Parts: sequence; structure tokens; C-alpha cells
Amino acid sequence: MTTSEYIAAALPRVAPEIAHKRVIVAHLGSGASLCALKNGKSVDCTFGFTALDGLCMGTRPGAIDPGVVLHLFQTLEMSAKEVEAMLYKESGLLGISGVSNDMRELQASQSPAARLAIDYFVYQAAKQIGALAAVLGGVDALVFTAGIGERSAEIRKRICAASAWLGLDLDDGANANNGPRISAAKSRVSAWVVPTNEELMIARHTASVLGI
Repeated sequence: MTTSEYIAAALPRVAPEIAHKRVIVAHLGSGASLCALKNGKSVDCTFGFTALDGLCMGTRPGAIDPGVVLHLFQTLEMSAKEVEAMLYKESGLLGISGVSNDMRELQASQSPAARLAIDYFVYQAAKQIGALAAVLGGVDALVFTAGIGERSAEIRKRICAASAWLGLDLDDGANANNGPRISAAKSRVSAWVVPTNEELMIARHTASVLGI
């Protein structure tokens, strides 16, 4: 996961106080995932064998009951190509809302289905944050990144509110200003907004392979 790798490398500079602690990186965008870092190393993430697993995304469903796929094949008699298209291009925020895969458009919409899609996105993110906190044996910091994570103060606020039981207390003013630190000084778990640069990590890996 290039995003988590970038964030792990950036934390010693951006937020040295959490760089070697228990950190959950929330990459929230059209693609979405969470990664648990301990001492700067990934110990778990929400992706599985493919990027379909885990969180609800723009057009991908995230974790679903495998029986759903069997139902699509056996009962609805869909082809493999049709199921693939549904899972990769017609599910997630777009599939739930029937409006858009863009969080900005969903937040501007008055459609009940759009609100449901947002609610589900927040619910799944908070649920998986709790799961990764268990994996880490507690959490010291939550880092938001990518399109939604970096730009949507409202989504960050809702996820932090759902994660308040961990000891996370949001600073509304800092959150509205997009950080970098968006948690209150008294908060036991800190929260941050750290822009990512996946392209840079891809370029570095490419250069390494090519021996440049």
C-alpha cells in the first residue's frame, strides 16, 4: 500500500510524536482502506486478496458476504464479466446512492439514498478502526489522508465522533482548517490530516527496480 508507506515515511517529519507509536492510517477516497502501523511498520490492513475487500469505496463494495456473489451467479444467473463489473464499477457509494461515487456530490444531495451511502461509509470506517485498534492493542493516533480524508471536515468529524470511545476528542476549529493536528490538546488519541503522495512512492519503487 503506497499511501501507508508514504505516511509512515512522512510521520517523523510531520508528527514525530506519533511516528513510532500505534497509528491507524485512514486512506479515504474513491478507493478507501485502513492500515495499522506499529513503530512505522504495517501490521494489518483492510484490503484482502484484492482491493475489493474492506471499506466501502466509490464504486467498490468493500467487505461483503461471499454468499452474495453466489446469489449473483446462481439465482440471478449473471456472468463472470457482469459480476466483475458490478463489484468494481457499480457498487459502493454509487451503488447505494444511485446518485454518484463522489462524496462531494453525495453531501450536496438531498436524496435519502445519498445520505444512506454516507452513513454506511462512516459506519464501516468507524467499525474497522475499532477492529484495527484491537489488532494494535490500543491506538495512539488516527491519520486521515487521500481525497475525502484530506478535504472533508464533515466526514472526519463524523468518524472521529464514532471513534470517541477510543479516547479521541476532536478540535472543531483545527478540523475545519484541515489540520495538520485536528484533535484537542487533551485528547488521549490524537488525530491528524497528512496529505499523501502515492505517485512519488510509485516513482521511487520504479526507479529502484530499474536501478536508477
